[in-house]
Amino acid sequence: MITGYQNPAYADSLSEFGLPRELSKCGGWILERKIADTRYADAAGCYPIFCCQTWSRLHEDLDQLSDLVALYLVSDPFGDYDEQYLRECFGDVAIGFKQHYVVDLNCAPDTFVSAHHKRNARKALRELDVEVCSNPADCFEDWKALYGTLKERHHIRGLAAFSDNSFAKQLAVPGIVVFRARRNGNAVGMLLWFVQGDRAYYHLGAYSEQGYKVGASFALFDDSIRYFTQIGLRWLSLGAAAGIDSDGTTGLNRFKEGWSNCSRTAYFCGRIFDRTKYQEILASRNTSSTNYFPAYRLGEFQ
Repeated sequence: MITGYQNPAYADSLSEFGLPRELSKCGGWILERKIADTRYADAAGCYPIFCCQTWSRLHEDLDQLSDLVALYLVSDPFGDYDEQYLRECFGDVAIGFKQHYVVDLNCAPDTFVSAHHKRNARKALRELDVEVCSNPADCFEDWKALYGTLKERHHIRGLAAFSDNSFAKQLAVPGIVVFRARRNGNAVGMLLWFVQGDRAYYHLGAYSEQGYKVGASFALFDDSIRYFTQIGLRWLSLGAAAGIDSDGTTGLNRFKEGWSNCSRTAYFCGRIFDRTKYQEILASRNTSSTNYFPAYRLGEFQ
């Protein structure tokens, strides 16, 4: 069964950001998006990474996208490709974008989780009850409240500011696993994961103000790693730090590094299919020289 980011239901959950479009040969999905003030469209990979079933056929799908101005995406760090293949597929941009923190579950958690994280997890678990939600859809109201706190706390905008409708759909995607931490019966933190094959991808986490105070994140990640080990998965992807220019010193980096024992590279890839239209859009907007791709979307998500 196709699950997680590869399932068409996940692309559908992002339809408010673009029209889901299947890449039928490789088994991936992209979002077709109108380019403002033009008659043209381009496409983006689904947030946060582009996954597909058969990477060796991706180039065939890309060669059929001549109706689009451009395509841009971040590759699955577990994808079956090498950097040279991505360069051949995309041509314009294929660069190492971020290091994603990874857990090799062949190693016992006690051998690699940092002492700081172990200590905080033990402390938090004395205060909290952590569970795997048997029916993720039933967690919608708790998740909605917790993510509302996250959006307000971190001023989240753009693709990561999912609507209630988007979340309702995500909680029904095959392969989703939801962990919930409660204190005195009240939800104070939750994690969403997507399982694909022998690995699980950390998708999102959110906490109440009380959850932050009692360290719910430590309890939830500790329980997640142990749960996925028990059910026989091989890998966990914890994602990378937020933002484009992270230098590896942020709190989020340190938090994820403390749970992981290796890393993998995700690549930012871009291809221009119609250079005449691409240049036309740049000229109409007086876009100056920039490394941002596509250049006409510079600043869109700020």
